[in-house]
Amino acid sequence: MIESRWWHPVAAAQDLREQPLGVRVLGRELVLWRDRAERVHAFDDRCPHRGAKLSLGRVHGQELQCGYHGWRFDTAGRCTAIPALVGFEPPASSAVGRHAVASAHGMLWVGLDGVQAAPHRLAGVPAREVVCGPFDVGTAAPRVVENFLDMAHFGFVHEGFLGDRLRAEVPDYEVTLSHDGRPLAPHYRAWQPQASATAGEGAWVDYRYEVLSPFAALLHKCAQDSARAPAEAYALWCCPTDEECTRVWFTLFTSDTATPDDALRTFQQAIFAQDRPIIESQRPRRLPLAGGEAASAAALLSAAYRRYLKEMGISYGVC
Repeated sequence: MIESRWWHPVAAAQDLREQPLGVRVLGRELVLWRDRAERVHAFDDRCPHRGAKLSLGRVHGQELQCGYHGWRFDTAGRCTAIPALVGFEPPASSAVGRHAVASAHGMLWVGLDGVQAAPHRLAGVPAREVVCGPFDVGTAAPRVVENFLDMAHFGFVHEGFLGDRLRAEVPDYEVTLSHDGRPLAPHYRAWQPQASATAGEGAWVDYRYEVLSPFAALLHKCAQDSARAPAEAYALWCCPTDEECTRVWFTLFTSDTATPDDALRTFQQAIFAQDRPIIESQRPRRLPLAGGEAASAAALLSAAYRRYLKEMGISYGVC
């Protein structure tokens, strides 16, 4: 499965504490845990002994201990001890599957099979990072990404915040490709009654959209009166937990140093609460790449995203 070669976000870094954390990606159950040196590890969430979830166990120093029979596994996944057999040296066949894990932009990422490049390291975004989520959504990850890239829904789904139905026209815009074939919309202008958590009045806002990977995208926002408005960018991170289920986070990058994190999260939660029932209502839940939905000239970026998925050979969450 080509999708398993990508890095996938599986948890906000702040959500992994002393206890193991069970996560799901591409239909696979994993467990994250921190050793006493605060290094993060990712294992299959299944003890090789009787198949119990290791996420129900505990961290024992530099090892993860199964909560069923107490088997212990070191950071390399090797079984180091079986309490019921004192002095017994467990064979290599008792090891648990281990996966690459990395941290970026407040998120923990897992690479399942032969992942090569590093997780997203974004340049040109404001320094302050606020992670919002997770949001569990009953639709495929590409549906969530395409909604994030959609410019024509602001005045209807986000009326009073990001759009006005009396100004619903989508002006002409250009779609280009990055050096590695990812779609970009370098400039798009929209009228927004309240473009951010701190906005006190409506403003024209310049957008820049960028597809980061099959299941991630970035939006830069710059208000026309940029002297008063903070610089902002929003990263959308989608973890395809299953073919038609997605766990979603946003990382807000902002130059605003005064507004509390909770206020920024509350605004993003309100916006996504408007999106969620719409995208969960779409049928099919998987994104059609072979037709079946009417085209629109206002959806050039969506069309480019679908072509990109097809060219990349993505088959998870599409039809």
